[in-house]
Formats: sequence, C-alpha cells, structure tokens
Amino acid sequence: MSRKLGADAMNEQVRRTLVSSLYTQPSSLAIGAFNGILVSLAAAWFVQNAVFTAVAVAMTVAALVRVAVAFAINPDNARHSTDKLETIYEIGAFAYAGLFGLLAGMAIVMGAGAGVEVLLVGHALCYGTGISARNAGRPVIALGQMVLCFVPIGVGGLLEGSAGYLVMAATIPFAMLAMVAITSNTFLTIYQSIAHAQASRTMATKMERLARTDVVTGLANRAGLNHALVQAIMNVPRERQIALFWLDLDRFKEVNDLLGHQTGDRVLAKTADRLQSVVPAGSTVSRFGGDEFVIVSEVDDRAACEALAVRILDDLHRPMEFDREQLEVGCSIGIALMPEDGEDADTLLQHADLALYDAKMGGRGRSRFFDPSMTRDLANRREIEAELRAAIQRDELSIFFQPIVDLQTGKIRTFEALVRWFHPVKGELRPDQFIPVAEETGVIVTLGNWITKQAAKVCAGWPEDVTVAVNLSPLQIKAPGAALGIMAALREAGLAPHRLELEITESVLVDDNSATERFIGDLSAKGVRFAMDDFGTGYSSLGYINKYPFSKIKVDRSFVSGPDIGRKTQAIIHAVAELGSQLDMEIVAEGLEKAEQVESVRAAGCTLGQGYYFSRAVPDYLAAMLLAQERGEHGSAIGRGLQATG
Repeated sequence: MSRKLGADAMNEQVRRTLVSSLYTQPSSLAIGAFNGILVSLAAAWFVQNAVFTAVAVAMTVAALVRVAVAFAINPDNARHSTDKLETIYEIGAFAYAGLFGLLAGMAIVMGAGAGVEVLLVGHALCYGTGISARNAGRPVIALGQMVLCFVPIGVGGLLEGSAGYLVMAATIPFAMLAMVAITSNTFLTIYQSIAHAQASRTMATKMERLARTDVVTGLANRAGLNHALVQAIMNVPRERQIALFWLDLDRFKEVNDLLGHQTGDRVLAKTADRLQSVVPAGSTVSRFGGDEFVIVSEVDDRAACEALAVRILDDLHRPMEFDREQLEVGCSIGIALMPEDGEDADTLLQHADLALYDAKMGGRGRSRFFDPSMTRDLANRREIEAELRAAIQRDELSIFFQPIVDLQTGKIRTFEALVRWFHPVKGELRPDQFIPVAEETGVIVTLGNWITKQAAKVCAGWPEDVTVAVNLSPLQIKAPGAALGIMAALREAGLAPHRLELEITESVLVDDNSATERFIGDLSAKGVRFAMDDFGTGYSSLGYINKYPFSKIKVDRSFVSGPDIGRKTQAIIHAVAELGSQLDMEIVAEGLEKAEQVESVRAAGCTLGQGYYFSRAVPDYLAAMLLAQERGEHGSAIGRGLQATG
C-alpha cells in the first residue's frame, strides 16, 4: 500500500511538472496566436461572409484570452491545483484549435478561393502538427487540438468532392496516426526524463534529511541544527529574539553505566519527545551529541525565555518509567539570546555553552543565562581543563611529599602526596587553580589515579615503616572500578597495601552512598588504611567514625593556625585527641607553623603533626634525603627541633 501511495505521489509530481510545461514560454504562444489572428482576419476580409467573419472574430478573442491567461497564471503558485491549470489550458487550446479548423473547413465548403483556402488549410494543418509536439507532455491536449484542426478540413474536403480534396481527406487519417505515434513517443521520453529527475531529487532530499537527522531520537543532528539556526537567524522578525537553549542531562552517564546503552537510548528518545511537546511551534529541537540537546526558538523577550526554561526543567525532572522502573534524569540549561549575546550562530552557540558550563558548576537542575563575565572565567577553566589532560600525558605534573611527623619522637611516619603542576608557559600553577577545575570536569578521576600510582612507586623505595597518604576525590571514589584501580597501582609499584593511606573528607560520606561504603570496605579488607581529612570543617558526625574503619583523624588547620584559635579550639582539639586515644586512632594536627603550636597540640594529645614547621612539600629525592638524614648518625633535624620545643 505504501509503495502505491509513493508511486501515486511521484505520478502527481510528474504530472504537475508536465502541466506546468504548458505554461512555459508564453511568448511562443503569443507569436502563434498573433499569426492565427492575422490569417483568420485576412481570410474574413477576403470572404466577406457574416458567419465566416463571426467565426474569425471568435477565434481572435480565443487567441487573445489564451495569451492573457498564459502571461497571468504562474504555474509554480501552489494555490493553483494541477487540475485547475490543466482545465484552463484545455478550454483555451480546444477553443482556439476548433475555431481554426472550422474556418479552414468552411473556406473549402464555401469555395472561398484558392488563395484563402491554401492560406487557412496550410496554417491549420501546420498548427495541428506543430502543437502536437509542443504539448506532447499532455497527449490528450496535443492530440485533441490536432483532431480539432484536422477533422473539419477532412470533412470539408469530402463535402467539396473534387479529386484533390478527396485525396487530401483520405490522407488526413494517416497523418493523424503518424502524429499520434510521434506525440506518444515524445510524451514517454519526456515523462521518463522528468520522472527520473524527480526520483533523483526525491532521493537527494531524503539523503539530505537523513544527513541532518539523529538516528536515535529522530531530532535534528548537528548539521540539522546548524541549518535550522542559520535559517532562524535570517528570518527572525525584528521585534522578536532568537533563544538558544543548550541542555545537558544530569544523570545520563549513571543510566548508561548501570542499565546499559539500550536503556540510555530509550531515555534519549523519551527526552526528545518531552522537549518537542513543551517547546513553542516552529522551534527546532536537536540532539547535539551524547546527552546534550540544543533548542532554537523565537521568543518575545527574556522573561518568555526564562519561562520556557522553567517548563523544560520541570518536564525533564518528572520521572521516566521503563520496564516498571522509574528513572529521574533531569538536566542543566545554558541560555544565550540573539542579538544581545551574539549576532551569529557560532557566537550564540559558544555563549550558550559557557552558560551551560556555569549552570553545571552551580549544581544540577538549573538554568543560566549567558553573562559576559562568564567568558573570561569559564574560558580560563576550559583552557585549564584541556591543558591538564595534556599535562598528564606529557608528564608535566610532579608529585611532592610533605612529611607527617610523630610528635613524640620527631620521626617521619608518613608523607602526604601532593600534586604540583609546572606549566611550560605559565610557570607553577597552584593546586587551588586546577584541582577545583579537575573536580568539576571529571578530570580528577584520571588525575587521582595517576597520583596514587606515582606515589605508590616512590613509597616502595622508602623504609618499610614509612607510609604514603593520598587524597581522594568523591568522584574518584564513586567511579566504576575505583577499588580495583588502586589495587592495580599497588601491585604495579610493589607496595604493600598497609603502607597506603587514603584520605577522604566528610563530604564524601554525607551522601551515604553504597558505592562509597563498598569502596572503603573492599580496600580495608585488603589492608589499605583510611584517614578522615579536614575533621571539624564539615558535619563532623561521630557516626562516620563508628561506621567506617578510620585509623587516623586529621584535625583541620583552622583549629591550629586560624584566626579564631583560643581556649575553645584548644578544648576541641583535646576532646578529639581523647576520642582518638580511646579508639586507638592517630590524631594529626595540620597547619603547624610555629614551635608553640607544635607544643600546644602535643600537649592536647595529638600524636602526629604536619606543617611548614617541619617541612614544606618537597620532591621525591628531597623526601628520600630527609629520611636518610633522619636515620643517619647525626639524628633527625626534625627530632632536634621537637626536643627544643620540649
């Protein structure tokens, strides 16, 4: 059935083309009409018969009307149906041809004279023959005109009865058969050529449409978006604006990882359906790639744009149900308006992308309009992100080690591994310049694995009683296969698991994520030790200490060297130290810079200390030198400093 409908549609398109061809070159029609008018009026002048003159005048009127209609009608105008165009042409063509043939036949019967008869018969036969070729695209019209010209001449010849006219009348049917064959062949050739060209155009249009369509969602893809955006910019009314919404699904990666790509594709398709149902008519919804969608829509003002963003967020935050399981995905949106945020497609896309980046940095499920202040800050973040990925590959990063010292003996117990970035152009970049960017963009997972691997290799060369501590990002902990990656790094370095300490902050534990619990449990079972970092700056729930196997608590530097230190902070440190003593946990005081601070935390019960008082973070070879000096015959410089404070 669909093939038949497709064929019918193709036939209608070809028929439209053939009918339209009747109206092409109306000037040639005018020339023929002028010739016919001249011949008919001249014949009427010579014959001087009222009926004959009336027919000649009628033919003249028909010719003039035909020419006027041919110039007035535009066959490309969709308001004119194909049937209407064909009928109008048929009426004029048949009227003109019939009157022309009638004049020629009347001239023969009336004995108008050899000159007039030759003039009319010759022109009528030539017209009937020529029109068969010109109008071959519509054989009914072409052959109908020929018959209307030829038959009256044949009838007139029979009625006149002379030998010459009888022979002419006898040959006219053969001439008509010949013209039928010629017209039919010409029609078939024209039809096939047009049908082939039409099929090629249809296929090209289909291929172009497929090239601009996303196969998963049926939406426009990047190519389709670019085309639609350019068209929208070119055609937007002066009083309206173009709004570009750049969407990124918030939890799509989790869906793909946990439920598979098939479910992920269903989520994308469902998202596409919801977006198409919520955007105004005439908008373009496209899948830009991955889990990103871009919407191009005309809006009246910024308020209308914001209202649309709210509707989109509300609609996409509704749970999606697949196989009786509900999924909550949600999205973040970056918005740019034309002309205030850009006057061309590339600028508009760039600014919407920056706005999306800012929206994601602020948390999930929100929208942000582009602001010029984003350009410098976010562009710098993007640059750092790209350069950081390259720096990991080019070994531009280094691991420095800061000692954690036993406050009683002065011996180095642990080195905390800290990353340093020496940029070939910008020089040394502080961790606070690139670590937040790494966490926001997910690069922290790659970076954290690299730090763990490098630190384990260095620690393997130290004495057996010295351990290494590595900070872990929440993203790194929740990444698939995180525990396996750390064990692989230990095996490759040849480092015993108990010599690795992983420092995590309380913020990691707030979500009470099963992945975090499994991560800590798996590695603890292998012997890896855990420390709670920055204790006292977060929720500081004692439930975490009871639930997880922490062997060490690091008291945040704000209790040691912050602006609010005093009797209360000293009491807090003492209480934490007492808690650690009862639970057989080490307590580390961070940020020690002065001797009196060291003495204060030691008196409060802290067992370990870390800070500039002992040493800044140093390269691996200097860390090895500190260990060598400590264990040499001259004793430990750090230990002598501690004795001096005592």
